[in-house]
Amino acid sequence: MLPLALIGSGAGAASALLMATIASRSPLALFLVLLAPLPIMIAALGWTHWTALFAALAAAAALAIAFGEPLWIPIYLVGAGLPAWWLGYLTLLARGEPDGSIEWYPVGRLLLWCTGIATVIVVIVMWNIRIDEQQFQTALKLALDRVAKEYGKSAPDFTQMDVRRVAEMIASFVPPATAAMITFTFALNLYVAGRVAGLSGRLKRPWPDLSALRFPRLAPALFAIALVAWFMPGSLGMAGAIASGAFIMAYAMLGFAVLHEITRNLGIRPLVLAGAYFVVMAAVWPLFFMTMLGLADAIFDFRKSNTAGRPPAVT
Repeated sequence: MLPLALIGSGAGAASALLMATIASRSPLALFLVLLAPLPIMIAALGWTHWTALFAALAAAAALAIAFGEPLWIPIYLVGAGLPAWWLGYLTLLARGEPDGSIEWYPVGRLLLWCTGIATVIVVIVMWNIRIDEQQFQTALKLALDRVAKEYGKSAPDFTQMDVRRVAEMIASFVPPATAAMITFTFALNLYVAGRVAGLSGRLKRPWPDLSALRFPRLAPALFAIALVAWFMPGSLGMAGAIASGAFIMAYAMLGFAVLHEITRNLGIRPLVLAGAYFVVMAAVWPLFFMTMLGLADAIFDFRKSNTAGRPPAVT
């Protein structure tokens, strides 16, 4: 018990340090904060979920003591600690089959949990951090005026209408984009944690074939509901936008899984995959094509012929 407590304390300290970098307000701090769930996940996958839970609670307490603010406890637990513990717990969840085999918790459902967690986090943040529309537009007008002064006469003449349109566009874009980013980072942290635990020989479940990733049959319906809610007014529309952003990222990752599978027998596979990743990282908007590929696979099952000789993926 004592070794597990020591491991949990170490993982909690590492996670707390990563989260605490937000106080520096540097550009690197955002990247480090997004890695805060990683030590908790490694503790869960490499040891037990109890170790991870202890690490999360220890990290929350350490942050509250270090900053002298009890509010850090719910901030950390909701934003990093408890989601990381829960994902680690689900990853090692398994049940025995009558034939003696073990069915592990499906990767597709883990990714959907990342989607749900990201949605909840961003909804809570948007609900608690409300920026007055007029204040937002005023601040944006000042920023645009600074740009105009910096570039001189070649800069466009920003009118109040321009500022309002830009403010509305940013306000509608930021929440779903944030949910998409958090979905990706939780999935990436879980992937890295699994790799670390696997390389150390402590990962209890076999490494899954990620190209066989599939979502439950209910997932497209949930995505459709989120998209419909996006066009609703008020808080419902905001929640729908946030959930839609998270689903867009999840289905884009599914699209990459499809691309990995259908190019498996191509001689130019490395070139195709490298080109796809480069284009998405360089321009971002092609991510929507990967989302459409993921959605289309749910209908047409592009990977059926490639996986004919393999056991079916559990969804």
